[in-house]
Amino acid sequence: MKKIIFVAATLMAMASCDIGNKYVVNGEITGAEDSVLYFENMSLTGPVAVDSARLGADGKFAFSDKAGMSPEFYRLRIGDRIINLACDSARDITVKASYATMPTGYTVSGSEDCERIKELSLRQIALHKRVMALENNHDMNREEALDSLMKIIDEHKAYVKTNYIFKDPKAASSYFALFQTLGNFLIFNPRTNRDDIRVFAAVATAWDTYYPEAERGKNLHNIAIEGMKNERIAAADRDKEIDPAKISTAGVIDIKLPDNTGTIHTLTELAGNVVLLDFHIFGMEESPKRILMLRELYNKYHDRGLEIYQVSVDADEHFWKQKTAALPWICVYDKSSLSSRYLSLYNISNLPEFFLIDRNNNLVKRSEQMDDLSLEIERLL
Repeated sequence: MKKIIFVAATLMAMASCDIGNKYVVNGEITGAEDSVLYFENMSLTGPVAVDSARLGADGKFAFSDKAGMSPEFYRLRIGDRIINLACDSARDITVKASYATMPTGYTVSGSEDCERIKELSLRQIALHKRVMALENNHDMNREEALDSLMKIIDEHKAYVKTNYIFKDPKAASSYFALFQTLGNFLIFNPRTNRDDIRVFAAVATAWDTYYPEAERGKNLHNIAIEGMKNERIAAADRDKEIDPAKISTAGVIDIKLPDNTGTIHTLTELAGNVVLLDFHIFGMEESPKRILMLRELYNKYHDRGLEIYQVSVDADEHFWKQKTAALPWICVYDKSSLSSRYLSLYNISNLPEFFLIDRNNNLVKRSEQMDDLSLEIERLL
């Protein structure tokens, strides 16, 4: 078995926009003659007007904007009626709607991401209606209502995670899903829910990989890291084992696993070194050849500051211990095997897979972004 492929969606081609190109959003919104239609960019600091048009009797419109290197988000708005859109690889997006049913009854073509965003928007509206119905149900006491509310929200989140976010975390629609709200509250909130940290981290890692210069990706990464920091502080307060003042953030999602002696190793403890983070299965046919390659790199660069942090997801722990007994680098084991949460957090679709991390604990590149691993290590050293 040469490769294990368990997230086929991530093998899709990277969706991006080329610098200097433009895309067009056009279509018609009927029943809105003389209304002003706004085309707004949903920036990290809020909506920014890009263009506007007063609609005629036929409701036709056309807007364009410069495309960047990563997905961007926009909305069409008349008053408080809104249609959310995303620019990814699509050059022409067509929207058709009636003013009366504009937020829910529109059609969009030219972008699969925009279609998924519509599906997510409809699900958000349906969730809001279910919550409102629950609030108006006076046959339940407060405890029963709260329990039902949590079940409704958890059911919604589980569906969105499975069918959108984890299915393709690099997609613009997955990013959009992270910031949907219920009233004034985020449905996925990494500041209060440890499971939601994982969701944000999955998308953040995908954007780190596919859109490394995107401000949105950097913002996501910071949110995920801050969420993990807050969770560690909360755990310290509960367990009284960790001094919160000693908890620091890093530019990489931390890993904490045992080696073959039971000693716990964290990825971030290697700060100050260039780290090759390797996810591996020793039971694979190509494993001996890969281990030989890693030995050569380790022997060549270890004295200059290279460390290898190797995560095994073998199903047989005893077999793993035998294979790692003589390895000179850090090799840890995740007993969850292919269900390891770290595979999701690092958006891994194939095994083996590796990443390079610089001396400041920042994830720099993953395997597919490197033509010459030795040269990349030399640059970081």
